[in-house]
Amino acid sequence: MLKILALGLPVMLMCLTIQAALTGLSVRHFLRNYAPNAPEHTPWFGIRLLMAVMVILMLGNVLQISIWGALFLWLGEFTELYEAVYHSAVNFTSLGYGDVVMSKSWKLLGPLEAANGVLMCGMSAGALMAVMQALIKDELRKRKLLE
Repeated sequence: MLKILALGLPVMLMCLTIQAALTGLSVRHFLRNYAPNAPEHTPWFGIRLLMAVMVILMLGNVLQISIWGALFLWLGEFTELYEAVYHSAVNFTSLGYGDVVMSKSWKLLGPLEAANGVLMCGMSAGALMAVMQALIKDELRKRKLLE
C-alpha cells in the first residue's frame, strides 16, 4: 500500500499542478477577452469564450488521463497505450466499467486516480460555472435587470 501511495501521490500532485496551471490560463484568457458593460457583442461572443475555456480545461483532463495511462504502461499493467489510456479514462471519470482490471499489486491506483479525476473534473466544472456566472451577470446588467 505504501508503494502505491509513494507512486500515486506524486502523480496526483502533478495532475493538480497541470489543472491549476490550465485553469489559471483559461481564467486569464477569459479576463483578457471579457469586458463587463462593453457595448453589445455578437450573439456568439459568450459562447465562443465559454467554449475556449472549456477546451483548455478538457485538454488538461485529457493530458492527466494520458499521464496516468503512461504510468500504467510503464508499470507493465498494459502492453498497448490505447488500453492503458482507456483504463485510465474509465478510472479518471469514475465510470468504473470493470472490463479492464489491473493486477492485484497495482489495483489500488485505480481508486486513487478516480479520486484525483473527480477533484480535477470538479475544478473544471467550477471554473466553467464562474465564467457562465460572469457572462450571465453581464447580460442581466445590459438588460437592466441587475444593478
